[in-house]
Amino acid sequence: MSESLLLLAIDTCGPTGSVALGRFSGGLVEIAGQVELEGRNYSSTLVAAVGELLAQAGTKLSLLHAIVAVNGPGSFTGVRVGLSAVKGLAEGARIPVLAVSRLEVLAAAAGLAAAALDAHRHEIYLRIEEAGGRGVELLAGADELALLAPPPRIALCDEAAVLLLASVWPATELVRVAPPTAADALRLCAPRIASGEFADLALLDGHYLRKSDAEIFGEPVAASEHP
Repeated sequence: MSESLLLLAIDTCGPTGSVALGRFSGGLVEIAGQVELEGRNYSSTLVAAVGELLAQAGTKLSLLHAIVAVNGPGSFTGVRVGLSAVKGLAEGARIPVLAVSRLEVLAAAAGLAAAALDAHRHEIYLRIEEAGGRGVELLAGADELALLAPPPRIALCDEAAVLLLASVWPATELVRVAPPTAADALRLCAPRIASGEFADLALLDGHYLRKSDAEIFGEPVAASEHP
């Protein structure tokens, strides 16, 4: 590929988040910069972080070829803040958007087919591979995990998920890795962007895997909620 594609990625799904800027050319991704974000301040720091990255690279929003949106699973509030920012940036500048699961980013960064994230409430968000290589993602507690065929290895980045899986799948190798970042999402999704695998912005939504407390109990979701 001779053309250099300028790409932005946003991940606000976890306890901490990140925004990354990169260039994709010749099949390789060069990360131009990444800004780490504190989970409780996404709404006040996200757009400023994007502006900071673009300024440091001497470029502007209108020159982006695409935005990668990590759309969950994770904190309901974090996912919503991230997607709102992505839609605002993309609509105004007419930038295509590609959505990707945080579980898929974690698995790819670890070089594995299976991955798990802490979902709190003694549950995990789980990605496993079905026959034929298709990735399947679900919310699972101990009872659900006991009904599944354990993968030989699985990537994890938080202690609660490690403890749960160690008790239910003792034969599975638990591979502890760093939490996935926006830069990891760029590396995974750049080839898909080059192929034009974009989302319909009007239909883009969070990949939650769990209903919110508001949906379950009919009560407002607190701004600090992190399921």
